[in-house]
Amino acid sequence: MALALSSLIPSFSALSFSSNISSKPQTLSVSRSRLLSDASPLRKRLSHSATVASSASMAAASISPVPYLEGMSLEKYVKSRLPGGFAAQKIIGTGRRKCAIARVVLQEGTGKFVINYRDAKEYLQGNPLWLQYIRTPLVTLGYETNYDVFIKAHGGGLSGQAQAISLGIARALLKISENHRAPLRKEGLLTRDSRVVERKKVGLKKARKAPQYSKR
Repeated sequence: MALALSSLIPSFSALSFSSNISSKPQTLSVSRSRLLSDASPLRKRLSHSATVASSASMAAASISPVPYLEGMSLEKYVKSRLPGGFAAQKIIGTGRRKCAIARVVLQEGTGKFVINYRDAKEYLQGNPLWLQYIRTPLVTLGYETNYDVFIKAHGGGLSGQAQAISLGIARALLKISENHRAPLRKEGLLTRDSRVVERKKVGLKKARKAPQYSKR
C-alpha cells in the first residue's frame, strides 16, 4: 500500500504543475483610458475637417444664385438693361398660345431668363417641361449661353405662357439673322399653335359631353 502511494505522488505533482500553465494565449493589457487618450488627436482632426467642410458648404449655399442682383432688385436690374422699356428694344418678338401673350426681348448675355421681373425657374414653378419649352429655340441654334431673355407674359396659364414664350424667342431670333429660319422651321418652332378650348354648347354639359340619355 505504501509502495502504491509513493508511485502516485509524482503523477499528482505533474498534474498540479500542468494546471498552473494557462491554455489561453498571453495578451497585452492596455487600459481603456490610454486608448481614448491616443484616439483623441485623431478625433479632433476629423471633427475639425468636418467643421471646415460644413462651413464651406454653408458658404456656398449662402452665395446668391444671381450675382448680378447685388444691391438692386430684379425689376431695377431689368429696367437698367432695357432703357426705354420693351417697346424700345430692337430684338423683340411676340408669341401667342391659347389666351397667353408673351413679349420677348433678347440681349447678349450669359443665358438668363427673366419673366415678369422674376427668375424663370421660380415663375414656372420649376416645371421641367415648361422650362424646356422656353429653352428649346436657343438650344436649337446653340445660343443657350449667348443671350439673356427678358419676357413680359400675361393671360392664360403657365403652360400656355411657356409655349407663347417659345414662339416669341423663335421670332426674335429671326431678327438677328434670317439664316435661323431653316433650323427653327425644321423643329416647328415658328408655327403658331392655333388650338384653343372649344366653347360650351347649349344643352350640353361641355363642348361635346352630353347629359345621360334617358329613354323614359
